[in-house]
Amino acid sequence: MHLTHQRILLAGATGLTGGYLLDRLLNEPAIGGVLAPSRRPLVANPQLENPVGNLRVLLPQLTGRVDIAHCCLGTTIKQAGSKTAFRAVDLDMVVAFAKRAREMGARHLIVISAVGADVNSWAFYNRVKGEMENALRDQNWPQLTLCRPSLLLGKRDKPRLGEQLAAPLTRLIPGKYRAIDASQLARAMWQLTLEEHHGVRVVESDELRKLGK
Repeated sequence: MHLTHQRILLAGATGLTGGYLLDRLLNEPAIGGVLAPSRRPLVANPQLENPVGNLRVLLPQLTGRVDIAHCCLGTTIKQAGSKTAFRAVDLDMVVAFAKRAREMGARHLIVISAVGADVNSWAFYNRVKGEMENALRDQNWPQLTLCRPSLLLGKRDKPRLGEQLAAPLTRLIPGKYRAIDASQLARAMWQLTLEEHHGVRVVESDELRKLGK
């Protein structure tokens, strides 16, 4: 796929995976620019537009046409403080971002979901991810890529104790449940940006690891 002068909309650039992805996008000469609204300022770059503030407030204020949208939004129930607050980010905010990206002309959305995403899952986290995926499918994207990573590894601003304890074990699990480094996921998302297909493509964690090598 030729990305010359394509404008990318990115949500979640201050997060673990989003930060890696932003670096990759800004170092790609073919891309025309990156629009990355964020809650705190990003490092200035000639190719970067960075409105700062609450994303829900910023979304309707975003201007100009975009071609591709990347959504790296996500939290945990512990970080959010409640199941309701978690849903507000991982479901409501993701869906609102996608809707705005579509209004701005984006034809391809690449979004981080999670391994086991399923509206019928017994696990609340996976159930919400399944609801998010279904809501995005209902938006009828010409091209929708759903990335389902397993446990994400990497150096976070606020380390997650559970992930730190589980990391050594999850590296040994075979198939799609093996942990994946956030930098690897970001590289995979870049590769998926280059793909052209019609409709929905679901990419499980084992395939993401291969794409991100």
